Amino acid sequence: MQLNLSPDKRYYSIGELAKAFDVNASLLRFWDKEFDILKPRKNAKGNRMFTPEDVKNIQLIYHLVKERGFTLEGAKIHLKEGQKKTLDKYEIISKLEGIKNQLLTIKGEL
Repeated sequence: MQLNLSPDKRYYSIGELAKAFDVNASLLRFWDKEFDILKPRKNAKGNRMFTPEDVKNIQLIYHLVKERGFTLEGAKIHLKEGQKKTLDKYEIISKLEGIKNQLLTIKGEL
């Protein structure tokens, strides 16, 4: 999944992430409560501000739950048992999808 987020930002609002992932903000709030790996900061108003590390973790949760069909409990167990391996695999898959999109773009231009 390719996100449309500015890579140079230090914090992202829940609205920005909800739009980028095409999910409701309430789902992200729910995941924040359910998954220990998400640790957004809260500003003076109490709004969640997600770091780029949180965004990576949300991508991983999204991949497990929405794309691979894990239950929340299954995703939690999977993350605890093999977070590093899962993250590595996810990054490889993301890079390959990016390469595929570039190749399809080139093919379309031929």
